[in-house]
Amino acid sequence: VPADTIARRFRYDVALVSALKDMEEDIMEGLRERGLDDSTCTSGFKVMIKESCDGMGDVSEKHGGGPAVPEKAVRFSFTVMSISVHAEGKEEAVTIFQERKPNSELSCRPLCLMFVDESDHETLTAILGPVVAERRAMKESRLILSVGGLERSFRFQFRGSGYDEKMVREMEGLEASGSTYVCTLCDSTRAEASQNMVLHSITRNHEENLERYEMWRTNPYSESIAELRDRVKGVSAKPFMETQATMDALHCDIGNATEFYKIFQDEIGEVYLRSNPSREERRRWRSALDKQLRQKMKLKPVMRMNGNYARRLMTREAVDVVCDLVPSEERRQALRELVELYLQMKPVWRATCPAQECPDQLCRYSFNSQRFADLLSTTFKYRYDGKITNYLHKTLAHVPEIVERDGSI
Repeated sequence: VPADTIARRFRYDVALVSALKDMEEDIMEGLRERGLDDSTCTSGFKVMIKESCDGMGDVSEKHGGGPAVPEKAVRFSFTVMSISVHAEGKEEAVTIFQERKPNSELSCRPLCLMFVDESDHETLTAILGPVVAERRAMKESRLILSVGGLERSFRFQFRGSGYDEKMVREMEGLEASGSTYVCTLCDSTRAEASQNMVLHSITRNHEENLERYEMWRTNPYSESIAELRDRVKGVSAKPFMETQATMDALHCDIGNATEFYKIFQDEIGEVYLRSNPSREERRRWRSALDKQLRQKMKLKPVMRMNGNYARRLMTREAVDVVCDLVPSEERRQALRELVELYLQMKPVWRATCPAQECPDQLCRYSFNSQRFADLLSTTFKYRYDGKITNYLHKTLAHVPEIVERDGSI
């Protein structure tokens, strides 16, 4: 039975043609700037496409009598990241177009809009199934298109790097984000990630996830569920779409600010001196923190951490304000150092191109993250003994590697 939902989508190849026709002038200008004779450049064009997919929250009609559809929507879109050409007689490809603002909504072209809850795996995969099939067909073939009055042939490379962690886990068959397998990039468990905070490398990929799912399905060694789960590292559903494992800067900000907000409360209540304080006490520390932030920083408390709050909370002035409530001078020093290190690291994952925008911080990133991890596992051990949040793990362990591979987070 078709799901009760409404979806509108473009055929993928048609959408790409339309995008390239839109960029006709950019392509021709790129050829001229690079001093390439456009009549010889008719083949060898390579287009890099970034795919993105995210839930769009509450889109309910506030008082309409429309058809009954889920109140959430999901948008699947793509961005033309770069176009390069391998001119005849030349050794290497020349980039003739590079998207200046690859993370802006202005460069993002919607391909499919659907009334679906992003957690409804069945409906989502039913609608995106044809998109995946078209994408697979296009990987193998070439598009011949008239640009600047001549037929030219294009090949496409797709990289699904515009997904948040929830969507990556859903598309790649991984367990949900509360799983002991804390990371979508490496096989680390939460306990391992809290013991060894920095030294991990990216190991997961789509092919391996498919193999692991087969293993999960067939259980060739007749193991118990626990052994089998350990063997497949938490891949317990069929990977549906190939994504490029990465991390998104916004959730990095939000996840880490949430964590700092909790550390601030713990430090106000001196949790390092005693174990399991009551909920009453915790509530008291929290309201003290909120009151202080509201008075001194004009920061209203929020139900759920959002990007704007996270950016205001993670500043030097906010920490000075919090330190007024922390009783011991020694702890204040530690807290200030922790935040200072964080502020050194942050530009690296916020920048569109860290190698140009903040080269110094990029060079010092591994050093800073090591020092940050040392502080967490000594001074703040009460919080990170055997546990660590997903984004804190990624921030400490994977940022330099992703930047090296993709140029930015």
